[in-house]
Amino acid sequence: MPDTPTTLVRRTAFPQGRSRAVATPIHPTVVWAADSPDQLDNIYENPGSGYTYAREAHPNAEMLAAKIDMLEGATGGLITGSGMAAVTAALLGCLRAGDHVLGGDQLYGRSLRLMAETLPAMGMETSLADPTDAGAFARGIRPNTRAILIETVSNPTLRVADLDGIAAVAQARGIPLLVDSTFSTPRGIRPFDHGADIVIHSVTKLLAGHSDVTLGYVVARDPARMTAIRTLAVTMGLTPSPFDCWLAERGIYTFNLRYDRAEENARKLADHIAGLPGVKRVLYPTRPDHPDHNRAISLLGERGGNMLSFELHGGRAAANALTLAMPDVAFAPTLGDVGTTLSHPPSSSHRALTPENRANLGISEGFFRVSVGVEEIELLISDFTAGIAAAAKA
Repeated sequence: MPDTPTTLVRRTAFPQGRSRAVATPIHPTVVWAADSPDQLDNIYENPGSGYTYAREAHPNAEMLAAKIDMLEGATGGLITGSGMAAVTAALLGCLRAGDHVLGGDQLYGRSLRLMAETLPAMGMETSLADPTDAGAFARGIRPNTRAILIETVSNPTLRVADLDGIAAVAQARGIPLLVDSTFSTPRGIRPFDHGADIVIHSVTKLLAGHSDVTLGYVVARDPARMTAIRTLAVTMGLTPSPFDCWLAERGIYTFNLRYDRAEENARKLADHIAGLPGVKRVLYPTRPDHPDHNRAISLLGERGGNMLSFELHGGRAAANALTLAMPDVAFAPTLGDVGTTLSHPPSSSHRALTPENRANLGISEGFFRVSVGVEEIELLISDFTAGIAAAAKA
């Protein structure tokens, strides 16, 4: 028996070698040990010099943030536990009680609920304006407006914001412009190049791309504003999982390939659906019949993205018939997966809105949003042809 007792509990140093891992290691640890109080002070006072507690920062989150920073042409981005956590951190990092935030009237459903319910409950004022009309935003600004929130391409109606016009309005008034660029991604547009002050992503979607993580990303052009956002996120515990960050980093390495293939599929599928009986309209940004076609071409070029929406003649019965006739296309309230998914906003993302409010947005019971994946286009054409035919019979 050895003279000194042995233990299994944290007395064995992690082995170090001269070679290095090719794949990023996962760091599930919650805390890091320092050598001394002086070293701990140095870590706190010099961000990037080490780690203390995972809520403050951890290696997997910082690795993923650096990759998205590269895509966005940014520095100092922050990974959060979800896309809505990123939206929340960005807004609360800019706002105080009594402030006003002006948002696009076609934001993601949960962002609309944040604007309609949560922020007012915290003593903030909110209002909405048409993001395709910069003049509407100029008219909507109040003396206490402290933030403007828009999406580059709206969810789920795919309206294209007048990003340049709204950015000019925001800059003239000294108001930070927050852009949720989840739909368009950095592959489609980099909002900082068009005057945005803060860029937000739901990493859960196209960037990660496999429906197996829940993460967000936010970055501010101004370092002081980024510090305020980061401090709020750390204080509120909007912490991302190391494992989710690791999975998202793995997904992001194929992001460009997945995006290009899915975009090509979406363009072809939109054109096919538009020619089928029973379809009232198809929304795809680069199609000539899109209401914002000229702006889409000017802002996005030929990057129409992987998202399309369409509306059926008929109501809930037609919607049910379509999904039942397409068992190989996941009917799920998400987007950005490597496979195609189908969403029905009236029963998912926009269910909290009244039928009248949904109608004002152009969302009927026959409205569907499609996140197009990388499958063979022939399979998708066959699936949607069968589903729309079933809906027409219903």
